[in-house]
Amino acid sequence: MFFLPDWSTILQFAVATVVIAITPGPDMTLFVGRALSDGKGAGLACMAGAMTGIVIHTSLVALGLSALIVASPQAFLVLKIVGAGYLIWLAFQAIRHGSAFSPEKMGAKRTRSLWQNWLTGLGINLMNPKIILFFMTFLPQFVSAHDPHAPSKLFFLGLLFIPLSLPIVVPMVLAADRFAGLLRKSPRVTRVTDYLFAGVFSAFALKILTAQAR
Repeated sequence: MFFLPDWSTILQFAVATVVIAITPGPDMTLFVGRALSDGKGAGLACMAGAMTGIVIHTSLVALGLSALIVASPQAFLVLKIVGAGYLIWLAFQAIRHGSAFSPEKMGAKRTRSLWQNWLTGLGINLMNPKIILFFMTFLPQFVSAHDPHAPSKLFFLGLLFIPLSLPIVVPMVLAADRFAGLLRKSPRVTRVTDYLFAGVFSAFALKILTAQAR
């Protein structure tokens, strides 16, 4: 049987989720960046991948596996290095291939499929140890540790995070797609945007490396 939190808890969780959703992070940077370079379909595919990652993180928290990962210094260190390395690779890709609006590429076929963008969104979400820490510390605040139905309620709240954040994330991706039309008229501004996203990804990589499990 599936047990749900009370309405007061759901309301508090909804308010906290909205605040978190408007806070920039590597996921949002990826969504907007891909929408600018490859169109809204690519941005939405990356977003779908990240939302899939949230389902996985929620399941791990409900099962208690995230706590085991964070409790192991070696596992947490490996996760930090892999996650930071992935962001650095995305930063390199942004500089090397980010300028999709240069005149010679205007009629070119997109090089990334929706599946590839989905995998990128999933990867950036799963390999971010700060997200594991976030879900491990955020979700339990709304469920008592002594509640015999805690796993069910944690899973419900984790899934609720997705529909609550979509009304904020989707408009940002769509707005980026419309803004792309303006960037096409200015390759110089586009290149500056590429370096800006690369810098943001690098900054988030540094933040991940300095994350502490305790």
